[in-house]
Amino acid sequence: MSSLAPSNLELSGTVPPDPIVFGKSEVMHAVRQKVERVAGANIPVLIQGESGTGKDIMARLVHLRSPWAGGPFVKVNCPAIPGSLLESELFGYEKGSFTGAYGSKPGRVEMAHRGTLFLDEIGELDLGLQAKLLQLLQDGQFCRIGAQEERKVEVRVVCATNRDLEREIEGGNFRQDLFYRINVVNLRVPPLRERREDVIDLANYFLSFYQEKFHCRVRPLSPRAHQALRQYDWPGNVRELENLLKRYVILDSEEAITSELVNRNEYALDTDIAADGTMSLKKVTRQAVQQLERQIILKVLQANHWNRKRTARALKISYRALLYKLKEAGVPSRRVLQMPSPIRPTTEPAVPSEQEK
Repeated sequence: MSSLAPSNLELSGTVPPDPIVFGKSEVMHAVRQKVERVAGANIPVLIQGESGTGKDIMARLVHLRSPWAGGPFVKVNCPAIPGSLLESELFGYEKGSFTGAYGSKPGRVEMAHRGTLFLDEIGELDLGLQAKLLQLLQDGQFCRIGAQEERKVEVRVVCATNRDLEREIEGGNFRQDLFYRINVVNLRVPPLRERREDVIDLANYFLSFYQEKFHCRVRPLSPRAHQALRQYDWPGNVRELENLLKRYVILDSEEAITSELVNRNEYALDTDIAADGTMSLKKVTRQAVQQLERQIILKVLQANHWNRKRTARALKISYRALLYKLKEAGVPSRRVLQMPSPIRPTTEPAVPSEQEK
């Protein structure tokens, strides 16, 4: 559990340390408790969450904390395998069962014997394969393509999806009986925007990991960058954060990533309606004003080559007011972010330079 591998599947088979996976947030603390409770029971687990939240990592943790941790962990990425090939990949085939079957081949189900079978994005399975999977879950038996006899396996099945399977059932795309079989325990992985207190620790972890991987050193992220990371809504979740920090390590340009976050977040408003049907108009209006200000300030800064004195005059506000709004909005300052020496502090000078006057 102490492996220092990222959540990206390019280094498949490893997971980050627990403090990085679960962080400090209450929502992830609840996830951790549920993982530890269900890991030891040989029951199916359904992991739900948006893309990039780390459902694969949770599946591996369920396996590693289970009595079957010594067995194989076999992952099947359902959307990545064409439907015509997925059945043979899952259940295997016998020699001569179809053109090109020159020998027998075991499927992923057999490979996972006395271990864990992880079906990622199970909502992509077609109805025919769903029926065969249901039989496997019911009695632990399956049949290879072209075989006459059924085989029996001992396997723990963990599934993941970013789809609303109940809605898929209503649309006739997912079997209700299979849903009840795989949904014995439901594990919801929250999006990153619901655990903002974990963003900086995750960012520092990815920063450290990719510096070591790419054999280079970059400056630590500045307080302004931290603020931009916290304010961003992360529609791509942890995977998006990881890719952003990887890009920073490669380019060594903090301005590139902070400006990108500001631009992406310009029109992102938290307009979710609460379960009781209420919404804070005051909160949404305040957000809209702040984001419009951020957009305007960024454009005027760029037009004035990031000279803050000129920008303040162009906006007809005081220099002090502009500095406050820059800090509040998380807008990067090119003058600070492009300091040539990595050992110089990233704090603002007490007195503006002649260039800014």
